Amino acid sequence: MKIFHNLEDIRNIKKPVVTTGSFDGVHVGHKTIIRRINTLARQIGGESVLVTFHPHPRKVLYPDTAGKNLLLINSQEEKIELLRKTGLDNLVIINFTIEFSRLSSIDFIRNILVGKLHASIVVIGFNHHFGHNAEGDFNYLYELGKYYNFKVEEIPEQDIHNETVSSTLIRNALLEGKIERATAYLDHHYMIIGKMFKMEESLVFADFPTINILIEEECKLIPPDGVYAVSAQLKDAVYKGLVNIKNFSQKNERSLKDISVELHAFGTDTYPTDENVTLLFAKRIRDERTFSGLEELKKQLASDKAIVEDLIY
Repeated sequence: MKIFHNLEDIRNIKKPVVTTGSFDGVHVGHKTIIRRINTLARQIGGESVLVTFHPHPRKVLYPDTAGKNLLLINSQEEKIELLRKTGLDNLVIINFTIEFSRLSSIDFIRNILVGKLHASIVVIGFNHHFGHNAEGDFNYLYELGKYYNFKVEEIPEQDIHNETVSSTLIRNALLEGKIERATAYLDHHYMIIGKMFKMEESLVFADFPTINILIEEECKLIPPDGVYAVSAQLKDAVYKGLVNIKNFSQKNERSLKDISVELHAFGTDTYPTDENVTLLFAKRIRDERTFSGLEELKKQLASDKAIVEDLIY
């Protein structure tokens, strides 16, 4: 997958089949769209292209209201990794600014879809809007497509368990600790990619070495306090593991600096600090709690590990 952070760097994409959107979570609905542009690209001997935005538009447009407390399912790094796995040919990441938000829908089509990308086909999701004040929609694209000589296709609503899949629905499931429901909506495990580091107060004893995980994007969604079953990818190895999440803040406001994410990976006591680990969440096992002593803690952790062993294969 080729990645472009600047529209001026785009060169020689063959017969582009393009879609656009935030794609937070890269959920099952997003994957339906990407599969379609990949299929259409193969059919016409072209390449698939996804145009997305960073930061998230709501963060820029509504910093004091709708964007202020918006938590994202994926960090930028995580989203790129998930998109890479879809077979997408090209990813275009546009720096979303107030100035860019004022671009009209016709200028977005004329300057970017046609002028920079030379789109052959444009595919959008159900009820997708774009351009200044979200004035562009499928019908508008369809009419402009006839003028600029590109085809337009709309993907119908994607339902799972009779609920319309959306990034908002997935965020709500994760914030409630409903990991398995979020997995069904996402069509993959919820992911955290973070850098490993050691805190002096980390829980350490012979049978249970742990490592802390640094989350660098402040708006990254972290599930609620508790103990979670995970798969942990460290370099080329994958381990079953437990993650303990705890928010130490006494205030209602959320800050990542107050949230501890701590990993114990089964079968290793070596954690290369300052290197990334990928955590794939399978299930929330129990609430985070305090213990009367080390023996009680060990007994609980043995029970937790047994659950993980049965849950993750």
